[in-house]
Amino acid sequence: MCGMSVDIGGLLLDTVPFARTLGIVFDTVADGRAVCHVPDRPELHNHVSGPHAGVLFTLAESASGAAVLSSLGDQLSRAVPLPTTATIEYRKVAVGQVRAEARLLASRDEVVAKLDAGERPVFDVAVEITNADGAVVSALTVTWTLRPNRPARPS
Repeated sequence: MCGMSVDIGGLLLDTVPFARTLGIVFDTVADGRAVCHVPDRPELHNHVSGPHAGVLFTLAESASGAAVLSSLGDQLSRAVPLPTTATIEYRKVAVGQVRAEARLLASRDEVVAKLDAGERPVFDVAVEITNADGAVVSALTVTWTLRPNRPARPS
């Protein structure tokens, strides 16, 4: 976040309580990228003994949010990051601990330039989810926007 040492994963877990319920652990978050994982726990399983699709989606969406914050977190005073759409592809049955790796597909400069121009930037984050053996089990594209804060009205 431009030289600031902020615990982005911690910030996300503080502001998104649902991500905490899954026990998401952030491994690395920096420069428009984020890696996190969910430990394998029976209560997170589906009918085929792997992590439920909702676990995979929440893990990936959390990774995408951390990737956005790592690149654009200094814009929070003037805009709120919001996901607008997400597509998820389930490639194979996930087993055991799963790991998500997200990367921002837009440059920080492009996004900030749109905000500076009074526009609402829209950009994608690509996420891959892998099994413990490194096989890609799911792939996602999460589209984000930065919704500019409305100026305070004079009272």
